[in-house]
Amino acid sequence: MERKPQEGPLQGVRILDLTRLYPGPLGTMMLADMGADVIKIEDVNAPDYMRFYPPYIKSESAGFVAVNRSKRSLALNLKTPKGVGLFLSLVKTADIVIEQFRPGVLDEMGIGYNQARQVKEDIIYVSLTGYGQYGPYAKDAGHDINYIGYAGILSSAGSRETGPLLPGPQLADVAGGAYMSMIACLCALWAREKTGKGQLVDVSMLDCVLPLITLQMAHYQATTMNLAPGELPLSGGLACYGVYSCADGKYIAVGILESKFWKIFCEMAGHNEWIEKHLVMGEEAETMRREIAALFRTKTRDEWAAAAKKLDICITPVLELSEVEKDPHLQARQMVCEQAHPVCGAIREIGVPLKFSETRPRPCGPSPTLGQDTLSILEEIGYTREEIDTLQQEKVILISGSS
Repeated sequence: MERKPQEGPLQGVRILDLTRLYPGPLGTMMLADMGADVIKIEDVNAPDYMRFYPPYIKSESAGFVAVNRSKRSLALNLKTPKGVGLFLSLVKTADIVIEQFRPGVLDEMGIGYNQARQVKEDIIYVSLTGYGQYGPYAKDAGHDINYIGYAGILSSAGSRETGPLLPGPQLADVAGGAYMSMIACLCALWAREKTGKGQLVDVSMLDCVLPLITLQMAHYQATTMNLAPGELPLSGGLACYGVYSCADGKYIAVGILESKFWKIFCEMAGHNEWIEKHLVMGEEAETMRREIAALFRTKTRDEWAAAAKKLDICITPVLELSEVEKDPHLQARQMVCEQAHPVCGAIREIGVPLKFSETRPRPCGPSPTLGQDTLSILEEIGYTREEIDTLQQEKVILISGSS
């Protein structure tokens, strides 16, 4: 069975994926969904830790299944000379290597950028780390919470009463890691198309999450005010932009920044006296927030959402996770898809977010078992069955289903 992606705008691009856990694998999965041949390379003895993280769907990690579809799996021992040689043979066939080790680790293993470019001069390396390849924090350990803490994102989330609160999604992992590593790959491919040169791209999740606070930094530059959590205009400071509880205990999202929408809302609410208080801050905003909160507690979330839909004024329901896959718009956009998994059965997943009119991307298969494609990949690059058998006996590789 052919397990390479057969559709999408990145047909013909081969990516060697050395990433683990969440940010790198999510980015490479989206590249694979768009048609790239992504070969997930895992250590024979210590594969991607995400494979073992709960919760499970039957025997499979739900997290691993969620971020590794559309890829092929090669299980390889890179701590052996033959493993290093095999990897460099693969590099000759690849366009991009994306890795997520701390600075210098791949160089010590013999498979860093400078070693790889000796066998393929125009190879592209995308190095995804928490803090980048240089700087005082470069070799420090970190996770999403640390990066958004340094970036000033945590200090602006929450309220004066609660202090900083963790956002629901992992912003640095996804926006700073997965998305930016994809951008790095595509920009480097285009640069190589124009210049013929490969390069090393340094992707720091801390650096890459900072654009999320571009507006907040601009406000600080203009006012030099360090506002407490919940006091920034779009993080609780404006009564017209926030989340309110409804009669059924569910929530409604209010994003009325335009004066024309605010006027319609005030008239709908029967409070024309609010019209002149649209963008008030501080104590006036607190008073407005209490009055608006009392209004929304008079009806259920869906009643408010239905009334606001007719007026088109940026008031929408706050969906719970169990409701997302049932949303008619997201269904129409195919943003929740179903795929058959050999162990888990039918699984629901996030769909492909980019829509192309001519080169339509789509997931091409579920997450692979460890070493599922080792045999076919090695045969593709010219290894004989005798050589493959020897590598397997010496535990340089693992072929799924073999011991």
